[in-house]
Amino acid sequence: MTNDPETALLRAHAVRPGSRFPTGVSVVPGGINFCIFCRHATRVELLLYEAADSPEPFQIVPLCTDDNRTFFFWHVMVEGLPFGTHYTWRVDGPRDTQSGGSAFDPERELLDPYARAVSDVLWTRRPAGDPNPNPHATHRAIVTEPLRAPPNRISRGLDNAIIYELHVGGFTRHPSSGVQHPGTFAGLIEKIPYLTQLGVTHVELLPVMAFDEQDVPPGTTALGLINYWGYSTHSFYSPHPRYCLDPARAPQEFRALTDAMHAAGIGVLLDVVFNHTAEAGETGPVINFKGLVNDIFYHLDEADRRRYRDYTGCGNTVNCNHPLVTAFIVHCLEYWVEELGVDGFRFDLASVFARDQHGELMADPPLPWAMESSRVLARVPLIAEAWDAAGMYQVGAFPGMAWAEWNGRYRDVIRRFVRGDPGLIGEVATCIAGSSDLYADDGRLPDNSINFVTCHDGFTLIDLVSYESKLNEANGDENRDGSSNNLSWNCGTEGETSDPMILALRLRQARNLMAILFLSQGVPMMLAGDEVLRSQRGNNNAYCQDNALSWFDWTPTEDGSAMSRFVHELIALHMRHASLRRQNFLTGRPSPGQTRPDVAWHGERLNEPGWHDAGARLLAVTLGGEKPGEPALHMVFNMNDRACLVELPAPETRHWRRIVDTARDSPHDIVQVAQQGVIESEQCRVEARSVVVLEEAS
Repeated sequence: MTNDPETALLRAHAVRPGSRFPTGVSVVPGGINFCIFCRHATRVELLLYEAADSPEPFQIVPLCTDDNRTFFFWHVMVEGLPFGTHYTWRVDGPRDTQSGGSAFDPERELLDPYARAVSDVLWTRRPAGDPNPNPHATHRAIVTEPLRAPPNRISRGLDNAIIYELHVGGFTRHPSSGVQHPGTFAGLIEKIPYLTQLGVTHVELLPVMAFDEQDVPPGTTALGLINYWGYSTHSFYSPHPRYCLDPARAPQEFRALTDAMHAAGIGVLLDVVFNHTAEAGETGPVINFKGLVNDIFYHLDEADRRRYRDYTGCGNTVNCNHPLVTAFIVHCLEYWVEELGVDGFRFDLASVFARDQHGELMADPPLPWAMESSRVLARVPLIAEAWDAAGMYQVGAFPGMAWAEWNGRYRDVIRRFVRGDPGLIGEVATCIAGSSDLYADDGRLPDNSINFVTCHDGFTLIDLVSYESKLNEANGDENRDGSSNNLSWNCGTEGETSDPMILALRLRQARNLMAILFLSQGVPMMLAGDEVLRSQRGNNNAYCQDNALSWFDWTPTEDGSAMSRFVHELIALHMRHASLRRQNFLTGRPSPGQTRPDVAWHGERLNEPGWHDAGARLLAVTLGGEKPGEPALHMVFNMNDRACLVELPAPETRHWRRIVDTARDSPHDIVQVAQQGVIESEQCRVEARSVVVLEEAS
């Protein structure tokens, strides 16, 4: 097979029938095999282009039912085709959209759903009924060179994990990033030393599967904004071309990222979007699935199959539990693990996975179980955002065995507690203890709870303590988008202020939220930029803001540097104490080799927590060591607006030392292990709205 494009494209390439195995594009002796699935097609053509912007195909290959169809698969082998060739499909078939759900158009060029790399250079998003003046101006798939070796692997589950949620583009796109290739997988590789220094064990990447950046409302488009977050996937097998230096080498460039992360001991989790696609509803564009498998891939209205059921808020819903769709999703995930080196997945709006083909809740939906049954996926973390946009909420009840979940209840309870809501002590204790009420009954563990107080969706950490109302006018939707229920407190003044007392309180509140996160049982997840107090100026839905509002600004600030140090030391404390990372739920009994119980709860007085006190805003907890010789911790969470004197349990050794105090300024807010903290005896003073951690000293 020649790899010289000029030589190869001087002539029409000979073709052979090809094979239905595997789907997509594959290198075979003598050429390239192409295969797609389309049950109801009556005519299929493969169009070959020299480049992403070629005005015309250099060859059109018609497929016939006798030679190029096996069951519902259409396939052809093209001899001598070079890597880097771009291609599309044209498919014709029945047009009974009302009763049959098909959407065939013989003039429309379709993107291969199995494409390993894609180009969107010529793509312009149009409604389904809007004719394309140039039918060749659309997405194109790319024939890619196979990966030459298996990925480097690390054995890293979620035990002892610290997850750092980041946006590949936004992490390095700001001019201050100083990287050679900003906004790309290569740029992120350059920042790995920062991640290792901070102490995170996993990155969770916002969507990196190829998505439609033009999928935004008209008012947003009019402002020149794009779909920045990427929750609009169209090509589930392909890395997003805009994150690549050369889209034709997208698999290689993404693999370079996972290999580099693994070399640094960091796992890579992907935020994936299998609940809907970029094709939206009946007025949305036809990109691939609509033109090939519309009646199978989507939930269609049985009364009028031109209409799409929408449980996602995005116009369509993937029919995940259809056997062929389930197989597509499982095989796709296996590809990202086995070929591209991914270590696990977080599933957006995963409660869609529990809906049957009529949209109803299933007791045992096939897709979640099929993932857990996969010989490949059974070895990697699977994390559910266990709700959808149509009211199904399954936190603590997501189907399956080992699934972890974004713990939305943890987020809400801790936000309310830190802003000062009274009477939450029992709920706070449950959250800090790993949410056993959600996960223990069916045999799950603390690591099934992904604890977080902020994520990409909502206020950043500093905005959470600076704004009570969202400010999303810049998104072009008249501030209607984004949640209005932020459970936030602005510390007395809305938004920007120069009042030193309010600014100091905001910094303390930010430290409080981070401290509670890393002192809780379960898996902590933090949002990139929170450690340097990155603000979005009150925008809590920056999905369309590919600009400095969303980007990580690497310019150091005094407050940002102090917060970064605090978070770094919190992570170190979390990793130093196995008692904060227990693999089983707390029991009230000593761990092996220890004499102190693994947990004891208190209020201002020992053993008197305010479980039934409607005004209580203080909780104290003593954690016994998990490993032999590990010192105990005594933690006090005081969200009262007054200082409190709290009783301390008698130390089993010499004394308690104060190692964390969020009421103190840096560097006294947290001391390193080699330093001697302030020594406490029978009582300690805990300032208003602060967290104090004492460590038993020998």
